[in-house]
Amino acid sequence: MSAINLDNLADFIRGTAILGTGGGGDPYIGRLMLQQELEKCGEIRLIDPDDVGDDIFTVTVACMGAPTVFGEKLPNATTAIEGIRRIEKEVGRSVNAIMPLEAGGVNATLPLTVAARMGLPVIDGDGMGRAFPEFQMTTFNICGVDCSPFVMSDDFGNTVLLETDSALRTETYGRAVCVKMGGIAQVASYAMTGEEARKSCVARTVSLAREIGQTVREARIAGEKDICDALVDYFETSNPPRFSQILFDGKVQDIVRETRDGWTHGQVFLEGLDEADGEMLITFRNEYSQATVNGKTVAIVPDLISVLDRETGEPITTETLRYGQRVKVLGVAALPVMRTREAVEIFGPRAFAIDEEFQSLETLAWGEAEAVG
Repeated sequence: MSAINLDNLADFIRGTAILGTGGGGDPYIGRLMLQQELEKCGEIRLIDPDDVGDDIFTVTVACMGAPTVFGEKLPNATTAIEGIRRIEKEVGRSVNAIMPLEAGGVNATLPLTVAARMGLPVIDGDGMGRAFPEFQMTTFNICGVDCSPFVMSDDFGNTVLLETDSALRTETYGRAVCVKMGGIAQVASYAMTGEEARKSCVARTVSLAREIGQTVREARIAGEKDICDALVDYFETSNPPRFSQILFDGKVQDIVRETRDGWTHGQVFLEGLDEADGEMLITFRNEYSQATVNGKTVAIVPDLISVLDRETGEPITTETLRYGQRVKVLGVAALPVMRTREAVEIFGPRAFAIDEEFQSLETLAWGEAEAVG
């Protein structure tokens, strides 16, 4: 039986931070939240998506807001549970499993914290396969799962219920409410049946995060090879295999960062350790969305961009970027379900106001055209 417990917690947290692609808040916060619950319950059982029965009724749980705010106003499992209870009241059905909305950062750990508190299992999957800044940017949405009822809760016990005609409109209205709630809100949404969960989730991402973190730890202990190279090797044989590569090796030269409209916006400028390596620019809105080297795009959403400490392999989030950090930038191919034409319309470059067409990591690396969809 697959599970998250105290023995593999550190691996899981490290993996969620890498899948978080710079967003999702401080992984240390997520670890403390989940550790407290695991010390009480022992472990959290994971249900493989293929084993999700028709009797399952699940909701996703997440924290909405800018990661820079999460360190001041912590995510709160109690208020998230209040949102779940409100959904149960609205639909007249009890929730018997929890599923993460996204695979990265605090939003990968909050659902498990809630599940442990409620004594429920967690479906080993999510709706993004990484982290994205907006609630319509999910495979659930692409597959026609209704985002409503969408329940937002604050730290004072207040809840706001949104029922809209689209996930995009829910995001628009909800973001305004989030700002009024102080820049952070706990959200319960995407209530769905077992059949809908099986068909719409990005499968086995909780296990994936655990294995990514384990790879970093074992490479560090072995000391036989570069830790970031070990991650590239891991993705070659992961289930399913995925293309990945080190995009840049350098140091942080400058950071521009601001919290605006409920997100953290910014850019980080990197300089190669060797002058011949040139310069890299990474833009982000909560998560890293585009990386260019000497003005040429080398990775772009929905493919994953992660900034790692070049010695330890530890992921560096957008709010912990600092001048002088020596880093390696890892690019990882998104899964095929994240690269369909329908998916790219919802969370491809245009959705991030990037005036470029999506090109896969492989195409950008090898110069070979690859059809989308």
